[in-house]
Amino acid sequence: MTNPMLFALDLASQHQLIFHLFSESSSRVQLVGGPHRCEGRVEIDWNGQWGTVCDDGWDINDVAVLCRELGCGAAKGTPSGILYKPSKEKEQKVLIQQVNCNGMEDTLDECEPSDVFDCQYDESAGASCENPESVRLADGPGRCQGRVELKHEGQWSTVCKTGWNLQATKVLCRQLGCGKAVQTHKRCNKDTRGHGPIWLSQMSCSGKEATLQDCPSGPWEKNNCTHDEDTWVECEDAFALKLVGGDNLCSGRLEVLHKGVWGSVCDDGWGKKEDQVVCKQLGCGKSLSASPKVRKSYGPGVGRIWLDDVRCSGEEQSLEQCQHRFWGYHDCTHKEDVAVICTE
Repeated sequence: MTNPMLFALDLASQHQLIFHLFSESSSRVQLVGGPHRCEGRVEIDWNGQWGTVCDDGWDINDVAVLCRELGCGAAKGTPSGILYKPSKEKEQKVLIQQVNCNGMEDTLDECEPSDVFDCQYDESAGASCENPESVRLADGPGRCQGRVELKHEGQWSTVCKTGWNLQATKVLCRQLGCGKAVQTHKRCNKDTRGHGPIWLSQMSCSGKEATLQDCPSGPWEKNNCTHDEDTWVECEDAFALKLVGGDNLCSGRLEVLHKGVWGSVCDDGWGKKEDQVVCKQLGCGKSLSASPKVRKSYGPGVGRIWLDDVRCSGEEQSLEQCQHRFWGYHDCTHKEDVAVICTE
């Protein structure tokens, strides 16, 4: 059975439209560039070519259908598709010019077609749906260590070790807001095995995905795994930092939290790019150049010196993304503690 949908496949000619009738199996839809798979720029795959959807007439009814088709939660909004990066402006075409859904259809294929054909890439549609899936590490000593579990259709369940690798652990640690991936155990011990269904197996992450749900995997619930094969991972604790000794939260001696203990950072190799990352992570605006005398005015730290030889490009969102020695390895004294001053 085929369902009508209007496609404008040749936007170079503003005077021609090409109509296609296609079955559900011949098209795919996804949301790209958002914080999770249920929010982002709307993209359609037509015979191997990914393209966008025009936002002319795009409304909450259309988003409701798309959310239903993707297995996401309720429709939340209709953001512009150009808000989501990365974009492929030079490569993509606007494949669907306009969609008219009443909100009750199961897929976009079933919606009424339209004859609009003057859309440009910067008019790409976006969609925001509730993300019904979530992830956690269960039965560990803290929220950054434990058995991998996903919530799907209101129920928590485990993830099979098949296909799991360090790249998947990196994605999960980042998704949870924890520190770097430390270790992956592809088998839980007797006391830490899960219960109930095993949703996923054959995970195949590159390590660059925003969430675990963005990684390719085998079909949900279709596997031959047992709870002997539940996946257990360890991430570093969440990377926290603060500036102390100043007049406000945006200036002072830099301290980072590791294993529940605050410690200082050595200034070997530290410069403007590292300052920028700290100010960005703290939401304190831009960094200010300050004389060594001003920086020393915040006083030396006490206790542990956690980081040394930190190297940032300046583009990182968090100091944990910068290169540095292993935690606690340094050749410094507290006379070399880093201090940072930000504009806000």
